[in-house]
Amino acid sequence: MTHDIDFTGVYPAMCTPFDAADRIDFETLRADARRLEAAGVAGLVPVGSTGESATLTHDEHVRVIEAVVDAVDVPVIAGSGSNSTHEALALSERAADAGADALLLISPYYNRPEQRGLAVHYRTIADAVDLPQIVYNVPSRTGRTIEPDTVVELASHSNIAGYKAAEGDLNAIGEIVERTRDDDFAVLSGDDALTLPICSVGGTGAISVAANVEPERTAAMVDAALDGDYERARALHHDLGPLFRALFCETNPIPVTEALAIREDAPPNLRSPLTRLSPENRHHLESVLDAYDAFPGDEPPAEVNAS
Repeated sequence: MTHDIDFTGVYPAMCTPFDAADRIDFETLRADARRLEAAGVAGLVPVGSTGESATLTHDEHVRVIEAVVDAVDVPVIAGSGSNSTHEALALSERAADAGADALLLISPYYNRPEQRGLAVHYRTIADAVDLPQIVYNVPSRTGRTIEPDTVVELASHSNIAGYKAAEGDLNAIGEIVERTRDDDFAVLSGDDALTLPICSVGGTGAISVAANVEPERTAAMVDAALDGDYERARALHHDLGPLFRALFCETNPIPVTEALAIREDAPPNLRSPLTRLSPENRHHLESVLDAYDAFPGDEPPAEVNAS
């Protein structure tokens, strides 16, 4: 099924579940996709950084996309980036064939191209694959930031529809919103702790790690902000703060995978070189999750005060 997509709201960056033999657990993957859909998210984002795409083969990558597309009726934004333009293009073409509604493309990592190289990379894929595409800036993983001028240049391409902001620079993010706000261009938070501030300057939502664990509350926070109800949005932001911090106490997706295991939504397995969450961090994560479990739903429970 193909969906129109406006990149508004919350899109969980899904984990890829593995069994004890290091194989993808497709039954759990489909069940998790349906769980998130039932919680009211705007769409799903498989095979991104949180989905351990770096350790999937290309065939596994495509099979995950196909499984999620087949499991749900919400839009699917497939990760299809690489530090090789040729490889990213091939993955993007295969993601389109697998039924993805849109693409999320991390900027090339390790080889650290100049801004002109970043522009060529994204334009090459956008010229060849007729799907909406999101430029993903996460310099903590890639070693190179995408400058606002480059994002604004790319926003003029008809297939480049949005920007995932995970650079942690609200000044740069605000500038991008300011300079693209008349271009039907979406700016999505890629950092849960900054989702509310990004929405406040014109962002349209989030590609969220926390939404895997608390999808209703995360979606409610973003919906309230987009509706201009900042009193409720702030309350939810503060009550989600302990979760935001706990989910990034170690490298993503280590904590969120453990959180899903604690909730019995997925196995705790990760692919090497990632390892299980440390016992002390797991104990803290359990205490954070217990507080939310005591107050299910999408209202801000004042009793959540773990730090």
